[in-house]
Amino acid sequence: MIKAVLFDLDGTLADTARDLGAALNRLLAEEGHPPQPYEAIRPIASHGARGLIRLGFGIDLDHPDFNALRTRFLDHYEASFSDQTCLFEGINELILQLAARDLRWGIVTNKPMRFTDRLVPALPFATPPAVVISGDTVGVAKPDPRPMLHAAELIGVEPARCVYVGDAERDIQAGHSVGMKTVLANWGYISDLDAPHDWGADIAIDHPLDLLNYL
Repeated sequence: MIKAVLFDLDGTLADTARDLGAALNRLLAEEGHPPQPYEAIRPIASHGARGLIRLGFGIDLDHPDFNALRTRFLDHYEASFSDQTCLFEGINELILQLAARDLRWGIVTNKPMRFTDRLVPALPFATPPAVVISGDTVGVAKPDPRPMLHAAELIGVEPARCVYVGDAERDIQAGHSVGMKTVLANWGYISDLDAPHDWGADIAIDHPLDLLNYL
């Protein structure tokens, strides 16, 4: 029997792409680069700073300028991380239904604590999450299983009795690695270059309330 539902944050619970994109475009402007359109930013938003810097500058972790650009990007994002961010349609209705069924809910995200510790309380969730695990809470991020195990331990629910909902391959990998049932959020930040049918989610849903049919 399922006793808890855990969620990714960006692209699953909250639409953060516009604030992430605004931070990227401010950095691009400083460097004399053209802005990236929202249509290009949205599918990359779940990949965080690394994916967005790769989009804007065409470089990755091994480039000597990457770390400095990442630091400046995060500083820009910190200045306006909640300006345009909002919950996806149906999320609060789902959370209320989970409470009605006596199911706990929580968040396991790769977003750093410097943002989640302030963003999550600022979002208008119908009820607060029972647990919030950030990308640096346990020193490693998804798809490593340790954030998932830590979340389950803190809420006192066996991983096998948890469902994990996310919009990225690493979410499905992380959930499966600890024996959680996995749900792919089709409304999230999924690129045309992704192959979500190959990720192995137990189910895929098009709207948050569709999860209730599975529970």
